[in-house]
Formats: sequence, structure tokens, C-alpha cells
Amino acid sequence: MTTFPFFDGHNDTLLRLLEKPRAERVAAFVNGTEDGHIDLPRARKAGMVGGFFAMFPPPVTADLASVAASPSSGKGELPPELGLADAQYSTNGMAALLLDLERTGALNICRSAADIRAAIAAEKLAGIFHIEGAEAIDTEFRSFEVLYAAGLRSIGITWSRANAFGTGVPFRHNADPDIGPGLSDAGKELVRICDARGVMIDLSHLNAAGFRDVAAISTKPLVATHSNVHAISPGTRNLTDWQLAAIRESKGIVGLNFATGFLREDGKMLPDTGLDIMVRHIDALVEALGEDGVALGSDFDGATMPDVIKDVTGVPKLFQALLGKGYGEELVRKIALDNWLSLVERTIG
Repeated sequence: MTTFPFFDGHNDTLLRLLEKPRAERVAAFVNGTEDGHIDLPRARKAGMVGGFFAMFPPPVTADLASVAASPSSGKGELPPELGLADAQYSTNGMAALLLDLERTGALNICRSAADIRAAIAAEKLAGIFHIEGAEAIDTEFRSFEVLYAAGLRSIGITWSRANAFGTGVPFRHNADPDIGPGLSDAGKELVRICDARGVMIDLSHLNAAGFRDVAAISTKPLVATHSNVHAISPGTRNLTDWQLAAIRESKGIVGLNFATGFLREDGKMLPDTGLDIMVRHIDALVEALGEDGVALGSDFDGATMPDVIKDVTGVPKLFQALLGKGYGEELVRKIALDNWLSLVERTIG
């Protein structure tokens, strides 16, 4: 099987590790575990050279299904908002864990494309500090400065709930993302600050009105790190034709989300999901965005994966399927790594 070095646009591995006893977290990643989707041994085996390591502040309720119905039900509601203190507690915990992993030599926190290339050359995993949902940032942006100093270089303004900056989409199938209001004044200011400081804005989970606001304010390429094609899987988390056109016009990128419910036409989170539907989404993304606009954003450790992929070691199977479909090696290398490197250089520096 042909292997390619690849960079992943989204994983929730830090949250999975945070749920382990404190003494076990770093060792579980460095030495490998039998659970989850990513650890260092499996990443190296698969050819993963780095990715956006998300810090998602978990909801107040442990039973997310009670407030956000499964996509197949079509009755999803926005979970309740998360308080600043709770969000900072969990986000700081994941940030500290990422710093711990860097201290052990497991990865390098990268603040630029040059840092990513240096990490790859040194055979270190390249990690971008990303927060998924800006609840840990106060509206006076004091905590932004602290997180930025720690390495923050990418922000998803919302997860699928509302916060002080904007409104995310509920998990609904057979629906589009045009739900709810646009960015607040604080949200618009956050976009301006991110543009000025070289922090990438991630549009995944954001509703249509918020997307339009970011597109109107930001001077940087538009990015959805882990989203798919609404015309194939018509759920709120996927991108409609006009959104894809706006991303293309900005010379932005979409990272293919491996979550089965965002791949399948029926929106069901079923692991019995084949490579063919993943390739179909990539075909549609290449057609909509061009060869420079498509990458990977797996959602490993945060979603149900296709059985054929299972975990990070299954990613080469997707590359093989693309080759089998007639994609040339140059295009597969772009999707695997080069397009993310170019995007980071144009947004973060």
C-alpha cells in the first residue's frame, strides 16, 4: 500500500486523554493504548506528521444526547451555553496536557508553517493549538492573550451551541445551516483580532449567518477544518453550495470529516460506512474547490469512524482508494499534506 505523510485538520485526542487519570495521560499517548483513534505509535505507523489538536470544552451535562438529538432523528436542539469558568477549567487542562506532551518530546507545538516543516524534518509530530468553541475566551480578550502566548493559532468560534461570540448549528439531518443569528459584536471583534494576530478562524460548526459575517470581515482564506458536502449528506454540519463557492473564492480549504453521520446520505452514525462515500465527498470537494482546496479533517477521537478506517492507521486506505479512482500521486500529496501547509502559511504565517 502506498503511504503518504499527512496532516490532519481536526482531532479531539486531548479531550480523550483528559478523561484518563492524570498520571496516565502522557504515557497513554506516548506509549500507545488500545482505545481511541490517535496515539504516537499509531500516528507514526500511519504516516501522520501532525494536525490541529482541538480543545473542546465539554458540555455541562454528561448526557449530550438529551440536549442534542442524533442526526438521524432530525430533532436536534442546541445544547445549553457553557459558562466561562467551566470552559476555562477544561480548556486550560487540555492546554496543559499539550504542553506536557511537548515537554516529553512527543510533539512540537507549531506557531507557523516553518515550525511544522521543522518538526517534520526532526521527525516530531507537529501540533497546532486549536480551540473548538471560544467559550474559554472572555469578551475583553484577556484570556485570548494568555492562550495565544501558550501557542493558540486556530479558533473555531463555536461548537454546536451558542456562546458570547456566535451561534453554532444543532445536529440535524435533512436541514441546512441557515439557523440562528450571526456573530455578536464581540464575535466580529474576535475575527478582527485573529486576522491581525495570525490566528486561523475555523468555520466548522458555525451557522450560516455567522459564516457570512466571517466572510465579510476576514481578509484571510475561509477554512472549515472538518466538514463535508451538504449536497451529498444534507445535515446542518455540512457545507452548502454557496458556502463552498465562498471558500473557493477566498482560496480556502475544507478538511474531509470522517464522522459517518456527516458522510452518509441518511445521516446515521453507523460504522458500516465504506470508503466509496468518502471518495465521493472528496470528488465533490475537488470539483467545488479545486485541487488546492481539499484536505483531511478526520474528527478522530470525537466521532464514530467508518469500520474500514477504524483509527489513524486506516488513513492510508483512503489514499489507496483515491489512487484507485485515478487520482495522481501529486494530488493525493496535496490532499494529504501540502494543502494544509500552504493554508497555514497564508493564515497563521
